[in-house]
Amino acid sequence: MQLVIRRYRPTDKDAVLTLFSNGMQEHNRPCFYNAMTSPLYLAISLALCVAGYLLSSVLGAVVLPGAWVGLLYYCCHDLYTSFVKERLRTDMQDIPGNYMSGPDDCFWVAETEVDGRVQIMGMVAVVARLSGEERHAELFRMIISPSYRRMGLGFRLVQTVVDFCKERGFSKVVLKTSSTQVAAVGLYKKVGFSHTLSYTKTQLCVPKLTLARVKVVFMEKHLK
Repeated sequence: MQLVIRRYRPTDKDAVLTLFSNGMQEHNRPCFYNAMTSPLYLAISLALCVAGYLLSSVLGAVVLPGAWVGLLYYCCHDLYTSFVKERLRTDMQDIPGNYMSGPDDCFWVAETEVDGRVQIMGMVAVVARLSGEERHAELFRMIISPSYRRMGLGFRLVQTVVDFCKERGFSKVVLKTSSTQVAAVGLYKKVGFSHTLSYTKTQLCVPKLTLARVKVVFMEKHLK
């Protein structure tokens, strides 16, 4: 199937919002798995099981670790769900206004024909930034449909952003992602991005990030 990468059109909105919502909420499960299988959290679960048994009974050995696991699941699930709700309410409601308002901003979609119908399989955006006299760009909203992953589409979308930024004379491209998005981080590294910083201090709920063991990952690629 032939893929075409083109600029966003207003008629794409519903498909883009659905792709964004589904793509981001896919991280709920791996986020919970990564947190729950960490040595620290496995030790806490075991300790709560023992404490529950000693303080109460077999029921306590189930209830205490069960409550702990439930809390972790809630934090991991709500972390991405809340992010999606906030983004759908704000910037993603006006894609042209937030991602295409300047001459050096752009939002692309990747489309193909499936069973006679044109479907959007991926998207990515870039916004111009100014830091002092340095002009750089920030990459946003990189999402690939599950059926088109590991087929080179992610590389094509990121390369589209890089070529666009080179043409406009940007010094670098920066982005933020999460530590649970291992495949995305690997892709960015293959295209030449380097990991510059990781931390949990964001606009999102810090306690949830901390409990879910999720860090915000900053990456950049120098173009000059």
